[in-house]
Amino acid sequence: MFETRQIRRTTQILKVSLCMAFSILAASETRADTIVLKSGQQIVGQVLKVQQDSLFVDIGVDVIRVPLERISERIEDNPSVKPEEIKTDSGLLQSAKLQVRTVKELVSRFAEGVVLVQTPDGLGSGFIVSRAGHCVTNYHVIEGQTRVAVTIFHRGKNGEFERVAVRDVKIQALNPHFDLALLEIPKQEGIDFQPVYVGENDSQREGDTVFAIGSPLGLERSVSEGIVSTRNRNMNGIVYLQTTAQINPGNSGGPLFNSKGEVVGVINMKLTFGEGLGFAIPVAYLRHFIANRDAFAFDRTNPNTGYHYLNPPRRTNSKQPYEVLSAEDP
Repeated sequence: MFETRQIRRTTQILKVSLCMAFSILAASETRADTIVLKSGQQIVGQVLKVQQDSLFVDIGVDVIRVPLERISERIEDNPSVKPEEIKTDSGLLQSAKLQVRTVKELVSRFAEGVVLVQTPDGLGSGFIVSRAGHCVTNYHVIEGQTRVAVTIFHRGKNGEFERVAVRDVKIQALNPHFDLALLEIPKQEGIDFQPVYVGENDSQREGDTVFAIGSPLGLERSVSEGIVSTRNRNMNGIVYLQTTAQINPGNSGGPLFNSKGEVVGVINMKLTFGEGLGFAIPVAYLRHFIANRDAFAFDRTNPNTGYHYLNPPRRTNSKQPYEVLSAEDP
């Protein structure tokens, strides 16, 4: 009897060892993440799916569900974005193949690319799109201004965010029709700009998860989550993304991210006296603006370049132009 129990125990140990070996082998052949639980235990495997309340992890011999509330940290064994996978469009905008992640993970990864935009008349938000310091915001945030400043939230060596104020920001291009503006932040010593990734196409659908990062009412680095209410809300001849993510003054010009961390819209307005009625400029308009930015180049001598038009000269002769004047007419 004792020998039979010992044989069974040995068989169970071998099964567990084989499972662990297969799990390690599968993790080595595919990209594996390390899921650290709040209890201190770790799960190594490939994350197959991310939902609002859980992760589904392939450990090699089985797929297990891990509740998000029990996860302390998710560590990537191999970065999901490799240098060769990053694409640059129009010389500025970057896109990449990203995986679906939780909002918490995406905020930790991309929040450094969101900035606070300030002018003598007010403030708004913006986001960095290139390592050279190019930054996108709304036209109405800097409308009629020539003095623009931004605050960068730089992650220091200790992992905490540090506020870095930059005063001499340059205005590169303005498009008042789509409410977009392109800024250039001067290079700062000891700081590498962390650009966000911009979606390549308009793939959002109603019900998809989105979230915004900005400075509503001056409350820096605020995050609000929602869904896409509709992807084609027509207002004044322009199509907007409508979202339930909470939008307030100060969010204008900030990015609207999808569940992969791609920018799919530029936040620009909300309906007054309405809750959960926010709107963002679709990424298609942003790409068109950046690709044709030379046509919207800023002229410092005219802060309203591209929007301000001079009144035509008034006629001195009150008669209709098609009337034939006689020789006696002056």
